[in-house]
Amino acid sequence: MSILAYDDEEEAIAIANDTAYGLAAYVYSGDLDRARRLAARLRAGQVQLNGAPFDPKAPFGGYRQSGNGREFGEWGLDEYLETKAIVGYEAG
Repeated sequence: MSILAYDDEEEAIAIANDTAYGLAAYVYSGDLDRARRLAARLRAGQVQLNGAPFDPKAPFGGYRQSGNGREFGEWGLDEYLETKAIVGYEAG
């Protein structure tokens, strides 16, 4: 784990996103709404808030060089499916 100083949230987000990887990130805050706003801006496949335990029902996978695709839950099954849409209208 690395601990880096920052001056404001914008700089913290810039530091966190300045990487070729993006598997997971962690946000700790006394303000859950603020933590959620920050988490939404992080380029990581999974963001855990305030030390939340791992949830095997949540999708797990990375961004960028941490890989694409997801494991666990219904998202893990999507990797094995081919979805087809057939769009049309009734002739008449």
